[in-house]
Amino acid sequence: MPRPKESSFVVQFPLDTEIFQDDILNKRLEIARNIYNALVKLTLNRYGEMIKTKAYREAVLHLAAIDKDDKNARKPYCDVLKRLREEYGINEYAFHADVKDMQRHFKDNVDSFTAQKIATRLWAAYDKMIFGNGEAVHYKKFGEFNSVEGKSNNTGIRFADGFLLWNGLKISVKIDSKNQYEVSAFDNKIAYCRIVRRFVRGKYKFYIQIVFKGAPPLKINKKTGLPRHTLGCGDVGMDIGTQTLAWSAQNSVGITELADRVQNIEDEKRRVLRRMDRSRRATNPDNFNPDGTVKKQGRKKVKWNRSKRYIKARSRLAELSRRQATLRKLQHETLANRLLGMGDSFFVETMNFSGLAKRAKKTEKNDKGKFKRKKRFGKSIANKAPACCLPFWKEN
Repeated sequence: MPRPKESSFVVQFPLDTEIFQDDILNKRLEIARNIYNALVKLTLNRYGEMIKTKAYREAVLHLAAIDKDDKNARKPYCDVLKRLREEYGINEYAFHADVKDMQRHFKDNVDSFTAQKIATRLWAAYDKMIFGNGEAVHYKKFGEFNSVEGKSNNTGIRFADGFLLWNGLKISVKIDSKNQYEVSAFDNKIAYCRIVRRFVRGKYKFYIQIVFKGAPPLKINKKTGLPRHTLGCGDVGMDIGTQTLAWSAQNSVGITELADRVQNIEDEKRRVLRRMDRSRRATNPDNFNPDGTVKKQGRKKVKWNRSKRYIKARSRLAELSRRQATLRKLQHETLANRLLGMGDSFFVETMNFSGLAKRAKKTEKNDKGKFKRKKRFGKSIANKAPACCLPFWKEN
């Protein structure tokens, strides 16, 4: 029987870093990325050998022919696949053993617990590919690996006495003493810490995310002294669409637009993208056909000349995307708090948002004989992120 998950919550604090500390953190994140990619290469080779075996192919074919609900008939073939994964080292514990030898070369920068969490992170990608809806395991490009975490607050990445401590590195953590929520959070025991790097307004900033055990403290209204958010009682039915959310509770019924404040940023992103496209076409006229499409270079990679204005516009686009994501998350959480005040039992209609975002496969015509557009709701789903609302509720 699996052990029940212990409740926890996360509080993020900015780090008061100096220039040399930024350099060390950037160096360690790059080392962590290289460890991850080396582990990807090693495990993908083993995975490729495993799927070539006759036993694996036969088991997959039999499972495809059996109904997913018939667990008794599927069990023998699932056991075969499990045995093959153990034999070829495609599991989390095998990844931990693999990363142990890699970590020894970088022990002055990356501790063993952090390296094990890197391996666990890779296993999560394999777990999604094998058992979920993932398609492949990818390498991390330069600048894509922006966080590392420990396993406890005893060794490796840890917080103590207002400082982040990690392999000889000691960085002050900015804690607002006037923020009652941040101060009250330290009444709970620390589970582990995570270092996060974000590109904010043209430069990297570092944060520490402390994962506390237990329930989060209540946020108090300073004027009234009462809790800012209260939990409701009763059933709440919800219908989440591509851009809206409708609810029906015991005392209220309504409909609201999801993340209604992100559209202004989306309009500005559209203008920046047009500016980037014009700049790219002006500086690379030989890369385009007369009809405006990009020339195919065969196996050769298309080379692009990027002007200073293009690079500046690209940085502007990245900042707008960051602001949009932050604002969208804030509005989703605000809406979740509002709905939690209406009831304690939620019934949500199941929606396949990933399917709605994809283009239609069939080519159809309307009554006038014209072809119907194949695009669906990809843009609105990308802007409103309705699927991000689902983790807050128990889906029925």
